[in-house]
Amino acid sequence: MANTKSAAKQARVSLRRKTLNKATKTKIKDVSKEFKSLVASGDKAGAAKLLGKVQSELDKGAKKNTIHPNKASRLKAQAARLVK
Repeated sequence: MANTKSAAKQARVSLRRKTLNKATKTKIKDVSKEFKSLVASGDKAGAAKLLGKVQSELDKGAKKNTIHPNKASRLKAQAARLVK
């Protein structure tokens, strides 16, 4: 339990941020899994169509500081390489 008002507020803010970060990371994971399954099945057209969404979700995560910008860039490059 928080001892001061500021600590109590920080605990509330932390919970709020945690839920938002978790939602963003879940979106990224879901889209990435779908993308990787398309690549594994050999559906290049479907994977190419989904590539934009994968990159968009990674950019949103980096913009919100949920994931590191360099990690987002690395994952985008890997996804693009899989489509080639």
